[in-house]
Amino acid sequence: MREKNRQETTESGSELRRGWTTGACATAATRAALTALLTGRFPDPVTITLPRGQTPSFALARETLGRDEAMAAIVKDAGDDPDVTHGATIVATVRRGRPRTGVVFRAGEGVGMVTLPGLPVDPGQPAINPVPRRMMTETVETVSAEHGVAPDFEIEISVPGGQALADMTWNPRLGIKGGLSILGTTGIVNPFSCSAWIHSIHRGIDVARAAGLEHVLGSTGSTSEKTARDLFGLPDIACLDMGDFAGGLLKYLRQHPLPRLTIAGGFAKLSKLAQGALDLHSGRSQVDMEWLADRAGPNLNQSVRKRILSANTALEALELTREEGIDLAAAIARDARMTALETLREAPVAVDILVTDRQGNILAQSGADRD
Repeated sequence: MREKNRQETTESGSELRRGWTTGACATAATRAALTALLTGRFPDPVTITLPRGQTPSFALARETLGRDEAMAAIVKDAGDDPDVTHGATIVATVRRGRPRTGVVFRAGEGVGMVTLPGLPVDPGQPAINPVPRRMMTETVETVSAEHGVAPDFEIEISVPGGQALADMTWNPRLGIKGGLSILGTTGIVNPFSCSAWIHSIHRGIDVARAAGLEHVLGSTGSTSEKTARDLFGLPDIACLDMGDFAGGLLKYLRQHPLPRLTIAGGFAKLSKLAQGALDLHSGRSQVDMEWLADRAGPNLNQSVRKRILSANTALEALELTREEGIDLAAAIARDARMTALETLREAPVAVDILVTDRQGNILAQSGADRD
């Protein structure tokens, strides 16, 4: 039975579609190509079994059969997730391999090669993660056993246009050169689960640790990143695109510590962190204006306090306090640092906070050598 490509509903009641990972698409394309190579016929749609037992079916976008190789392609459907690879074509070319070599993976057009240690795949290997490798290997072994042949095949995965797509991902910073990674742990993309972004943060920390770096940067955006990077002279691989996921960064560093972490961001985002929020997205946390007014100090003029409480944005509240000579940004930097340290618990990570404005100017800093 073909599995429905559905997940939860939004608050308005409309359904959000689940999608499929690049690893699931590559596995399905591999099964179709190998089946055609052994039987002369492409299964279309082609059905695979995912790690948790689901059995989705995929329609083939292209297919080619030769004497010693077969190619099948599937267009990735990421569902309602804002995935850069949505609509990309995932191509698997399966060739007969030498006896007793087992399954060998190759990177075709648009699939990257790993060049730095710290990732779950060794340098010099195609950027195909362990779970997709296992899924494809098990598929080859199963289909081969069904047809009484040894599972000695070469699998080349390609993604036409993948290099351009990879430039919009973390891959260049992680030392993955030439294209995309083939990812997935369950085979399913859950809309707005944010797991792929957090996964990239974790891999960035792994690469920084493997490179022996002592100082990394987590930033909420490109402006604050540039300011902090220039200030500290940090290399590219030290810069972690934290975005809204402060919790994903801090919790992983709690288990995999590095000597020093700088968190840089705008006033509004870091106000949320200062309040104790670990997800800084506007749809999942908001700045509490009453709390912000309290942080402006116990002697705050009541008329100013009322203006802060009625302010539309955190930046408006910041400007009101600056007019009164109150350094609210410094208080936010200190409280954001306390939230970070509390989340890290006793992990040996020194933390400093850098608050910037929209132009990248430094509004406040807080750290062990400043408080």
